[in-house]
Amino acid sequence: MRTLVLAFIVSLFSTQAMAASGGVHLDSVEIDITDQASLQRGAKTFVNYCLSCHSASYMRYNRMAKDLGLSDEQVENNLMFASDKIGETMTVAMRAEDAQKWFGVTPPDLSVISRSRGTDWLYTYLRTFYLDESRPMGTNNLAFKDVGMPHVLWEQQGYMAKDDHGELVEATAGPMSTYEYNQVVGDLVNFLAYIGEPSKLQRMELAKWVLLYLALFFLVAYPLKKAFWRDIH
Repeated sequence: MRTLVLAFIVSLFSTQAMAASGGVHLDSVEIDITDQASLQRGAKTFVNYCLSCHSASYMRYNRMAKDLGLSDEQVENNLMFASDKIGETMTVAMRAEDAQKWFGVTPPDLSVISRSRGTDWLYTYLRTFYLDESRPMGTNNLAFKDVGMPHVLWEQQGYMAKDDHGELVEATAGPMSTYEYNQVVGDLVNFLAYIGEPSKLQRMELAKWVLLYLALFFLVAYPLKKAFWRDIH
């Protein structure tokens, strides 16, 4: 009976993972939201290539500045292009009706995209655009078939094409090597993971003190337990 239950659970999660990925193999990405340098690079890529269409309306610039180890002035001068005040959220100027007309769909808010899609899916998605003349934007994607979004990072990666076996091969090279481009995408996904749950940083910091408290409490509680129960048999 236990074997049947375990097999059912494994098949359930496998089915969900396949559905989330659209049947494509997902490449793994290392996420470390305590890496401020990575988050800063990811934030730079986000505001330059994503924020013109996609908002992150649950994230405030001043909160991001604090968590990423940046001053308000650094954020205002380098990462704020669509807002006037440091306390504002990361919204876009593009109107939803214009986005619908240009792209066929309103670009989603990316505040919690890492939690809804998963970081491995995002990492795979951003690296599997390929040329497709049948699509309005001239590109398609292995992880998200017939996606309306263009390949916004094509200037860094170049363009990919499908070979006869359905594998992606280089069609036109960008200035970055594959390793460098994967680093850029990894930093961007790391930043998306951070804005999906920024309070996780505080929880991780607090966890160390909680564990220390529990360890000290054990040193006191265990001798007390032995003393209380010494005469009870």
